[in-house]
This record gives sequence, C-alpha cells and structure tokens, in this order.
Amino acid sequence: MELKPLLIEGARLLGGDTRRLLVAEGRIAALDPADVPAAAERIDAKGQWLAPGIIDLGVFATDKPAFHFGGITRAALMPDGGHPLDHPGLVERAAKGGKPDLWVHPLAAATKGLAGKELAEIGLMKASGARAVATGRARIADAGVMRRVLVYAASLGLTVIAHAEDEGLTAGAVATDGEMATRLGLASAPAIAEAMAVARDLMLVRETGAPLHFRQITTAAALDLIREAKAAGLPVTCGITPAHLFLSDTAIGDFRTFARLSPPLRSEHDRHACLAAIADGTIDVLASGHDPRGPEDKRLPFAEALPGMAGAETLLAMGFQLVRDGHVTPARLFDLLAANPARLLGLDAGTLAEGMDADLILIDEGTPWQVDAKKMAAWAGNTPFDGMPVQGRATAVWKGGQRIR
Repeated sequence: MELKPLLIEGARLLGGDTRRLLVAEGRIAALDPADVPAAAERIDAKGQWLAPGIIDLGVFATDKPAFHFGGITRAALMPDGGHPLDHPGLVERAAKGGKPDLWVHPLAAATKGLAGKELAEIGLMKASGARAVATGRARIADAGVMRRVLVYAASLGLTVIAHAEDEGLTAGAVATDGEMATRLGLASAPAIAEAMAVARDLMLVRETGAPLHFRQITTAAALDLIREAKAAGLPVTCGITPAHLFLSDTAIGDFRTFARLSPPLRSEHDRHACLAAIADGTIDVLASGHDPRGPEDKRLPFAEALPGMAGAETLLAMGFQLVRDGHVTPARLFDLLAANPARLLGLDAGTLAEGMDADLILIDEGTPWQVDAKKMAAWAGNTPFDGMPVQGRATAVWKGGQRIR
C-alpha cells in the first residue's frame, strides 16, 4: 500500500521551535518545507512536542502494545529469551517478529548458551540481523573469553553490551548492602560489585580498543570510572533505567517484589550520583529495561521472586520528569532515548533529519495520569512505579510514516 505524504504542522521540535515536518515514502522529506504536495494528509500538532520514536536499548520481551503506548518504535532485544539468541536462525526470526509496526533489533549472544565459555557464531548472527553483541543478564566471568568477544565483535563493527556485576560478590544476593537490606534480613552484596566489574572491562577496552556499552550503571564508583575512561578517549558508553534514577533501596520496604531488580536498587547517595551523571553526559542511554514478569514470578517471597520490571509504558513519562526537574533538556532527553541508541546500533533513525525513517511521536508533556499495574498494556504489570502520578504521554505514533497509534 502506497503511503500518502504527511505534513505535521504546529509542532514543537526538540530545539523549541514551532515547525512543520513533511514525510514522503516513509522517510522525513523536509523540515519547514517550501512546497507541500496537494494530496498530503495534514496533522495539526497543536503545540505538542514532535520527537523521533524511542529506540529502547535492551528489552527482554517483545511487548508490542506496551511499546506503542510508550512511543517506542524500535527495540533492541536482549539474548536472554526462552532460548538464548546464539544461532543465526533464532536471530533472523527475532528480527522479523514485530514488523511492520515495530522493528526488533536482536542482540547476539556473546557466548554459546550465554554460558560465558565459548564464543557464539557472532559473524553469522550479524549477517542474520544482529545489531550488537550482549553478555545477557550476567557478565562474562572469564576475562580471556571477554577479551576475545571484544576483539571479534570489534572486527565486525559491532559493540559489546555488557552486564556489570562481579558474580563473586553478588552470588545469592537480592539487595544492596545497607540499612534496608539489614532491616529486612535479605542477602545482600556491596555496591562495589558493579565498579569491580566495570574496572576489569575498562582495562580490556584500554588494551583492545574495542567499543563497549554497559547496559546499566547504577553506582557512583562505577560512574566515576566511566567518566575517567571517557576523558581518556576510550570507546565506552553506558545506560540506565528510570528506576535507578527515581527510586532507592527504600522502595523494597514491605518486601515489594515489583522493586526486585537487577542490578538491585541502590542507596540515595548512588541515586543522586546517577542523576548527576545524566546531567553531565556520563550516561548515554535511558532505557526501559522492559522485563515483564507474571504473578508466578513476582507473587513470591522477596528472595525467591525473579528480578525485572515492566518499564516500556513509563519510560517516556519518567524521562519528561527528568526535564521538569531540570536534569536534562528535551533535546538531551531524546539523545538518551533515541539518537544515542541508534548510533550504537548503527541505525538510520533516532533524529528528526531529512532522509531518516519517519519514526515519529507526538507528545503531550502535561497530560496527567497514574501508573496502574492492573491496567497496563504490557502482558505483565510488574512496575515499581505502581500508583505513582506522572505527566506526559505519546498521543500519536508513526512507524515509517504509517500511523500505528
């Protein structure tokens, strides 16, 4: 079906200007076009923000209704599914999973079975659609294997996406050392487990020159290491989810399993360090960490519940909370949500520039709503923000110029 040209007018772009945007043949044709085709469909944005569709880096499930609600048009799928994404056929199938109204970009398992011992067929998986390489929910403990993964992935032009916790310290732990874990009697690990993992991998990056992205960094000590590495010119980036920016370990009080996350929630000191790192550019990506878990995984004693949260529907609203709190500008927010993930994955998307795919969202930043785990579009509503009043939501979503919401 041939798409009609689309003109969105009366919109606020991320720089703050009110402008028009023309879409033709599924791509952005012009900003403030001088000529508009007579057959173009016209949309009056009425002063709403017009932004690139969110590219959610590192989801654990393809949850299309939740992604559409949250303004997510592309999602990078972690390799930790029912079967690890360690085979070209599995990667190819995953890449076709959401089309045409959601594009899934699989992340290849770094090692066979994600066991951390033998390299997977990364080259064949790249040919089948893998956009990066990931270690999964855990890091690769063997430094020799991790070095080989970095070198091989770099030779293929792929970034490695790593988990950052030292398993020798975190084994059996479900919380971070501190007053709350002690009060609840929960097995816990010191926050330095993250910095120790980061320090090792940064040394490997320094030695190999290979690009590395830490999917979630949540502690002051680890952020300081990454800040120093960036200043030294190392090809290192890192991400975070809203949970570690807005919640501390006090949220696990009353044994709330919706706040059972990996990595676990941290201290207030670390939370404020994360907010500072968002503001100063140390953190490159804001992602949902979307990992829906049903009652069979969450309605359990805290120590037995599986970690994870349904984050796709709250990502945009929590991002705009960062704007309202003065930590980032709208333009910087969409660097975190779209432009930087696109760059890391090698996608022609993530910015409102001529020639880019017309993955677009209109956003009413002032719309108030309340997060309700029982009413979420996701197939499971395990959000740590349950009951929280928020503002801002996507009012329209286009994928490749086709309206999907």
